[in-house]
Amino acid sequence: MIKKGIKIGVLGLTFFLTSCGAYNFSGADIGTAESFQVNFFQNYADQTPGSTIVPGLGRDFTLALQDMINNLTSLSLTGSNGDLIYEGEIVEYKIVPMTATADQRTSQNRLTMSVNVRFYNTTKDDADFEKRFSFFYDFDAAASLPSIQAAAHEEIFERLTQDIFNASLGNW
Repeated sequence: MIKKGIKIGVLGLTFFLTSCGAYNFSGADIGTAESFQVNFFQNYADQTPGSTIVPGLGRDFTLALQDMINNLTSLSLTGSNGDLIYEGEIVEYKIVPMTATADQRTSQNRLTMSVNVRFYNTTKDDADFEKRFSFFYDFDAAASLPSIQAAAHEEIFERLTQDIFNASLGNW
């Protein structure tokens, strides 16, 4: 009797899992797309007066976006002719004082990064867009950029890539 119950349970679980083939936990609407490409995000922010120069920022952000899409979809990453194409540039990367103390000193700074993104869906014409995404990281003014950079980039990249993913593939 127990063996029969186990067999029915396994059969039911197998049916359930195979019947949900089109479902994914990210909520991504990839439609008929099979591949994606993320073109290099050039860092143009370092050409803007007052911006901070960060070597490798474009590469790191491009890889973060590729990883986000790769981890949340079944799409294949390709270098050209992708069904979904992401391209753009980093247009802002700057630190500004946010909070002052009673003696007119800065106690907190804000690192802000903005990217301009162009998204093309070759399988669905009305899904294309060009949009600017921005996020920030607040930190103690006594800290130097190199000391907070890893944590700041992790938080900023996570938010920016999630916002880009939601705008392009979110099915909410």
